[in-house]
Amino acid sequence: MGSQHLSTEFELISFAVLGAILLFDLLYVVKRPHEPSMKEAGLWVSFYVALALAFAGILFWQAGPEFGQQFVAGWVTEYSLSVDNLFVFIIIMARFSVPRRYQQEVLMFGIIIALVLRGIFILLGAAVIENFSWVFYLFGAFLLWTAWKQATDSGEDEEEGAENGLIAKLTRRLPMSQDFDGNKLRTTVNGRRVFTPMVVVFITIGMTDLLFAVDSIPAIFGLTQSAFIVFTANIFALMGLRQLYFLLGGLMDRLVYLKHGLSVILAFIGIKLVFHAMHVNELPFINGGHHIEWVPDISTTTSLAVIVGTLVVATALSLLSPAGKKAAMDARLARDIEIAEHANGGGGAEIDSK
Repeated sequence: MGSQHLSTEFELISFAVLGAILLFDLLYVVKRPHEPSMKEAGLWVSFYVALALAFAGILFWQAGPEFGQQFVAGWVTEYSLSVDNLFVFIIIMARFSVPRRYQQEVLMFGIIIALVLRGIFILLGAAVIENFSWVFYLFGAFLLWTAWKQATDSGEDEEEGAENGLIAKLTRRLPMSQDFDGNKLRTTVNGRRVFTPMVVVFITIGMTDLLFAVDSIPAIFGLTQSAFIVFTANIFALMGLRQLYFLLGGLMDRLVYLKHGLSVILAFIGIKLVFHAMHVNELPFINGGHHIEWVPDISTTTSLAVIVGTLVVATALSLLSPAGKKAAMDARLARDIEIAEHANGGGGAEIDSK
């Protein structure tokens, strides 16, 4: 069993390898835009999942089971929240009628933006936690509120809100074409240089990533206080997300109880954060500024069991329930209608740029 410590050399090598893999993935998408087959998407997703599990095994070996379990719990949580991202991405792609062969590039852009934003939030979060232990109270309360919002709000309403706000203002001020021009951000219409709808798609994806970064970072800090584990868990969660988008396809429409499962997970982590805040309490108006020792300490093993168990139950209920089957049928019918409309001359996204 290794010691509870990771060397700087190990962390730097890990980031270098992960960065190289992400760069290869980006170049692959840019040089070969296409809609991946189910087999291709499945192989890539399997590769990234196997890579994450192998990395967890290395952490078990190098730093002990506690670090290994923290990574697995964080990765599973962030991966689940990233899958929830896909629901909103699907709405965005459908709303702007992004051609299927260019959706990989849009997703890759979204993943890069998500990594940058989460990296900023991780660095800020780690610095705040190190200096202000009371922030765990805020994180816990925020996650409990997010859990309630997750269970009661629809992702579609959330995305509409973003689009009707800043997105709508931007599109009114930008000279915009009606249709896409391949994967270009700018094109020429009647001798005038204008932006394509792809710009609006990128802005919308970026706004969505910002919202999800705000939600997800406090969640993983409830499972580990290691910035290295937080960041690597986020990288692995976002790896393969692009291929997962194409692999799940119609299955996404059947995961009707996923958001409820995620709300349970976020509420559980929120409670754990509040308990931890009470353990390290230094606020003078709570228990006289002393630690509260009688509060139960939720172990990483328990957290991992609750997270995985909740996801299994939510997925099983979604796939087996009448609601899940009905959602799949409705989605199939909607896609058939959309295909028929395009075959009859339907086309690009209608964007009001007045």
